[in-house]
Amino acid sequence: MDLITSPQSNPKTHHCFHLRRTFLRPGRPVLGLRPLPQSSKLLTFDHCNSKQSQPNKFLTSRKLFSLFLTNSNRKASAISTNAELSEALEPELTETGEYKFKRILLSDVIVKRPKNVFMGRKWIPMDVATAGVVVAMHLLSLFAPFQFNWGAFWVAMALYVVTGLFGITLSFHRNLSHKSFKLPKFLEYLFAYCGSQALQGSPIDWVSVHRYHHQFCDSEKDPHSPIEGFWYSHMSWLFDTNSVNERCGGSNNAGDLEKQPFYQLLHKTYIAHPIALGLVLYAMGGFPFLVWGMGVRTIWVYHITWLVNSACHVWGNRAWNTGDLSRNNWYYYFSTTPSSRENNWVELPCHVTN
Repeated sequence: MDLITSPQSNPKTHHCFHLRRTFLRPGRPVLGLRPLPQSSKLLTFDHCNSKQSQPNKFLTSRKLFSLFLTNSNRKASAISTNAELSEALEPELTETGEYKFKRILLSDVIVKRPKNVFMGRKWIPMDVATAGVVVAMHLLSLFAPFQFNWGAFWVAMALYVVTGLFGITLSFHRNLSHKSFKLPKFLEYLFAYCGSQALQGSPIDWVSVHRYHHQFCDSEKDPHSPIEGFWYSHMSWLFDTNSVNERCGGSNNAGDLEKQPFYQLLHKTYIAHPIALGLVLYAMGGFPFLVWGMGVRTIWVYHITWLVNSACHVWGNRAWNTGDLSRNNWYYYFSTTPSSRENNWVELPCHVTN
């Protein structure tokens, strides 16, 4: 690890440590970075291990900065203000004076690898089908103001609880992905079937992607990270199956589900079950039930789930220094589900209770 410091008249031993990330907290001192003065010297610590010596991926820049380490009393020898630190973290300028990377609005998250999945690539049938379903649900929901009745509204609310809370949050997320708790098999299968009605993929696919997300959170192998753009992390990653498979290697991390015949059956016949539900809703209450029970309810669950991947990695506070971008977003928490405490989930995925 190469460490750049300013010379001292009475130098003391400095301790080599791994700087994972600097976070700004109002009213608290922070470890600061500032431009390197001309009189600085370059010190090399060969005894640091290779993992620690890698440059911090969130602070990479062509600029040179001086890092102020703690002295023998472990008190900071220099402290910068939030404004100074923000200036130091600005991305590199191009020849035209524009930033190479853009910050996401009202956040400190920098889009390092902007990705456009809609142009410049070949669409495979799976991506076309996924995009078709997502677009169809959004178009169907546009009829909601004209097809409103209280029966349809309460059907949508009931299905939101069944498919969103029981199916996605309780089953796909906590029970199957993180194994936070155990259920009797009949309840596990029942809740997993409810999750299949949310039109977010089979349990095997959903669990596999989510486990990869936690394994490679906000790195180059993360299936959906805001460092590739807010909208990519929110939804457009769904339409780029090959990219996800190339990064992660397919669903080979969900063997515990693949070996169970029930999940194999759901995986092979996944799309048939939401179609059957749509037919039942239409038979029960006509077009209003279809609009509200399928269209409105589905996009509601869609965006609640997707906001965990996007908004909860961009805006909010951090209870743990997890080395990624996960946040606890309390506005989202009170308006939707406990999954908004994403920073807690990244640090303690099997132990967070809400």
